[in-house]
Amino acid sequence: MQEAPNIPESSELPLESKKTPQKPQASHLFLELIICVILPTLVLKYMSGDDRLGPVYALILGLSFPLLFGIHQFIKEKKFGFIPALGFISILLTSGIGLLELDAKYIAIKEASIPLVIAIGTIISLKTPYPLVKTFIYNDKILQIDKVDEALDKSNNKAEFDKTLTIATYILSSSFFLSAILNYALAKYIVVSPSGTAEFNDQLGTMNLLSYPVITIPCVIVMVYAMFYLFRHIKRLTGLDFEELIHQ
Repeated sequence: MQEAPNIPESSELPLESKKTPQKPQASHLFLELIICVILPTLVLKYMSGDDRLGPVYALILGLSFPLLFGIHQFIKEKKFGFIPALGFISILLTSGIGLLELDAKYIAIKEASIPLVIAIGTIISLKTPYPLVKTFIYNDKILQIDKVDEALDKSNNKAEFDKTLTIATYILSSSFFLSAILNYALAKYIVVSPSGTAEFNDQLGTMNLLSYPVITIPCVIVMVYAMFYLFRHIKRLTGLDFEELIHQ
């Protein structure tokens, strides 16, 4: 989170400026939930009948919401990261399986393969100058990286911190391995009808809706644990208080 602008001579304005960064985040999350979960689910479940859009057009319309949202985010932020790219590919694969009327088992394989690639990529990235753990939890949007690095140099704990970052990476990657297992199980259990049918679309919509409570919540818990593990050890290694570590 970015620091609020420095506005002197008022005790109330800084409080408002601290809150303003959170409102766009909350509204953005709510908008993403509507566009990527609720709207596709409604279209897939209730517009796939032959008396309405039909399976093909309902599938195209339902998947177009998250697809267009991802393109909009790319244009807005002018960058296309590793994770959004995989999400983009996931939508295209789902479309391909449905439109080409491939076996429904490929949905389960696809659902498991995306988080599995992220998990493996997170571990492999440790050997590169750009470890993904820094993208997820150790970044300057959350932490005051310059202050942490300076404190680590002064305390001569840089090597021990690198070990902590490695352990945090394995904890983080475990959340994606968990996601792969849960994704596969959920898709295998729910999506059983032949692709290209209204029943297939209905089951896709159900899977899309259930994926958030069934998959996202457990994985977020693991990611939060990784974050607190990292923060706790940074505090021990640097001697900085929690308030000094994070952006206020």
